[in-house]
Parts: sequence; structure tokens; C-alpha cells
Amino acid sequence: MSLSSSSAASLQRMRMFDKIPSAEEFISEIEPLNVPAVFSGCIKNWKAFSQWNPSNGGLDYLQEKAGSSTVEAMLSQQAPVFYGDIRSHERVSLPFSTFIGYCKDNLCDRCDGEDSFLESKKHTPTESHTGQFEFPEQIYLAQVPILNIECTEKVQLECLREDVEMPPFLESKTISSINLWMNSAQSRSSTHYDPHHNLLCIVSGCKQAVVLWPPSACPFLYPRPIYGEASNHSTLDLDEPNFCAHPRAEHSDEYSQKIILHGGDALFIPEGWYHQVDSETLTIAVNFWWRSDMMSGLSDHMDSYYLRRILRRLIDKEMNQLLHLPSLVDDKIDGNQSDQPKTRVPGGVQLRQMSVLHEMDQLAVSALQKLVSLVHERVNPNQPVNSTPANNLAVEGKDESNEIMKPDLFNLKDDPVALLLWTLQPLALRCVLLAMAHNFPRTLEALILLVLSPVGAEVLTRKFEEMDQLIGEEDRSQFYQIFYGVFDNQIAAMDALLNGKESFARQLTGRSIALSCSF
Repeated sequence: MSLSSSSAASLQRMRMFDKIPSAEEFISEIEPLNVPAVFSGCIKNWKAFSQWNPSNGGLDYLQEKAGSSTVEAMLSQQAPVFYGDIRSHERVSLPFSTFIGYCKDNLCDRCDGEDSFLESKKHTPTESHTGQFEFPEQIYLAQVPILNIECTEKVQLECLREDVEMPPFLESKTISSINLWMNSAQSRSSTHYDPHHNLLCIVSGCKQAVVLWPPSACPFLYPRPIYGEASNHSTLDLDEPNFCAHPRAEHSDEYSQKIILHGGDALFIPEGWYHQVDSETLTIAVNFWWRSDMMSGLSDHMDSYYLRRILRRLIDKEMNQLLHLPSLVDDKIDGNQSDQPKTRVPGGVQLRQMSVLHEMDQLAVSALQKLVSLVHERVNPNQPVNSTPANNLAVEGKDESNEIMKPDLFNLKDDPVALLLWTLQPLALRCVLLAMAHNFPRTLEALILLVLSPVGAEVLTRKFEEMDQLIGEEDRSQFYQIFYGVFDNQIAAMDALLNGKESFARQLTGRSIALSCSF
């Protein structure tokens, strides 16, 4: 079981609808979930659906209606894959009628049995002396505006607007743009997400595979830098991923979902969902983009607050993944967490008995001996230790040489002290700490002030929180009095724990941002 398995297992599956929802149903039951949804036969009543179909003279219709328009096409040297990074393609202007001519030629080639998809892989596109391209399979009409409310002067195919109807469930939405997507040969888009909600409508042909990943899969898809070119695109070659360079990519499939879309179908792709689209030869699609309610209603003065909240959630997620390593499950010192008692434990005599070594169970004694040895090895690395009360570790001579012994560790697997604390159940750890407080007070002091690393401080305070849920208020108070009573300066002990936790969190802040945004 991988680190991502628990998240992938809870992945919400895309929903399928044979009936077109009303605007109210879409707004209340579909859009807020932020999960992809397929609407079968959603656009079969469009004029475009009947008039644009290449098998029914649709190319002639488009040429007559919009052939005089000049469109901006994507020219890719890596076709049949079209990458969003501008370093992998360029934008070229050409008459729409010229592109329709490419489609007609390709349609004839298909009838003659040529495989333009494979042929297109062998060539690099060049422009002929007539201004047309010798290998038109590497030309793709991507995001050609039919409507754009933010930049009306760049709308290139407004004449096709009357052939496209607004789906009834989007009637209350403020559509930012409507775009045409059309390929003359088989093609694939690079893996990317959009910052808007997207309704992808298949007018003709087939999207042979639309693969989707939720926003939470971002770390496994290695997006481009947030301030770089095409920051919403993945850097991965998902057909031949380099796991040495991108080790997390090995888990990307655990998050993915795949759907095939036919003419008349529509797919709702929520903002932030990564998608890769494979189109068969001569596929025509139209998409609608609109801002989500979350982004539309997000006031500028709330940005810094939400950024802090989001970073906190990312850090918590990283902590949980870091501290729940699957390889540790079988190494629990006293059983699985599922065996943890759910009832509160009474105090009094039992709490005092926990400090008596001969009355501790063997597992707790073993953990105590190991913990004392680990602390001693860190403070006095060249001296053997006997786990007896007489061997209290001296820490009175604290100086700069002692201070540098404290390890700057952030990974649980690299820190034997933190790992030992993590494998103990909360109540067993309480027993060990009480025994240390009564029998090895200087060792306990050295553990907290000199030995505990940032990840160790995070682990110990988490165990304290779990412990607090399992014991009564009187027991909690008595435990902490005994624990902190060991220290000459109790504030220094608390500071050591809190400083370690904050150091751990700071390190994970950078890691979380890097995983999610690739700064």
C-alpha cells in the first residue's frame, strides 16, 4: 500500500447522467461537488450537431459559413501530442478554409487506407511557398474563440455562434468564453488543468480517452513552475514516465479516471482537475468556460487569510503522510492502533504504579530500555549505558558542545528516537515517560532538551494529544505535573517542544508548496 493509497481510495468517481439536469439541479447537486460529470446526448439538439458532421457534408457547411475567417492554429513539432508549453508549439494564422481543406484531404487519405496518425509522427512541419503547411497533421485548432466576453476583438468564429446552444443548466452562469476545438488527424493534448469550470461538448467524432485526475493528484503529476510558462501543465510524459526523475509519478494512475466521449456527449470538468484528451481523426468539440462560485465570490482582502488556511491544510496533509509510513505498521511495539482502548483510564493508584519498574509490562520495559539507550548514545556516544535507575544521565554541564548534539531531523524513518515514540501507543508511552520521570529524570531532561529532533517533537506532542483523549482530567493534570516537574526550568522544556514543532512545520511548508505548485 503506497502513501497515496488512502487518498486514492477515497477518490470521488465521476458521475454519469442520461437525463440533462435543470439549472437548479446542476447548481445545487452537481457543480458544488467539484467532481466530473458526463451528460450523455446533451447537445444532440444543436444545429452544430446535425450540420457540422463531416460524414454528412459538414466540412462543406463550415467552409461556406466560416471559410473566410482567419483563425489562429497551434503548430506543434511534437504532434500527435500537442503540448501547452509555448516552447513546444507556435501559433500560426491561416484561413479557416485552408484548415477545412486539410480535413478534407485527410478524410480522403483515410478512405485510401493511410494512417495519418502514424505518418504524422515521422515528419516535422514546414511551410510551403504557397503559405500552406506540408504536414497539416501537425496543425490543431485549439481554443479558437466563438465567444469571449473579455476580449471581443479576438473572437475569430463568431459566425458559428448561432449553431451552438447554451445547455439549459448553464443558463444562470456568466460564460467567459465559448471555443472551437478541431483536429484533422488523431491528436492528444498534454496533461493540464484549467482555472475555470469547463463543459466540453463533442459535436462530431470521438474523444477516445479523456483521463482525469483530481487537484489532489498535483504532486504526482509534476506541474510546471507556478510563475513559468504554461504553469497549468504537467511536465510528465505519461506514456514513458521517467520514475528516476519523477518518482511520485508512479502513483499517478491511482488517482486517474477515464471516460470515452462520443458525438452529442458533454463532460463537466471542474476547475483544477487535470485532464489529458485523446481525439480520433476529425473530431470537433465546443467548450464553455465560466468562473466557479468560489473564485467569483473570493474577495481580494481575503486572499492572505485563505492562503494561510490552505497552507495549514497542506502542511497537515504532509505531516499525516510522513507520520503514517506503511512500513511501520508491522513494527508497532504494542499492537495496532485499532487495538487502542477507547475508554478513559482511572488515575490514583494506577498512575503511581506506572513508575515502578518491576510492575511495568515487558513491552513497556523493553521500550524504556531502548529509549534510555538511544538518549545516552546521543549525549555520551562513546560510553555504554545500563538501563538502571542508578544510571541517570548527567546533563548539568550543558554547553555549546552539548547543544549541537540535537539532531536536525525531519523524516521519521531517519530518527530512531522519534520512530520509537511513534510506535508506542499513547497509554504505553505515558507509562514509559512516568518511569523515566521517577527513575531516570536526567535522561528525560536530556531527551527533551538535547536529543528530541523536530520530527520527534511533532510525534511526542501528537501522542500527548491522543493521550489526553483517553484519560480523565485529574489524570492529565497529575501526569503533566510529574513530567514537567523533572525540569529545573519548565518553560524551557515547553519551549523545546514548541520550537521543534514549529521547525518541523516550517520545513513542511516549503515541501508542501513545492509538491503542490512546483515553485
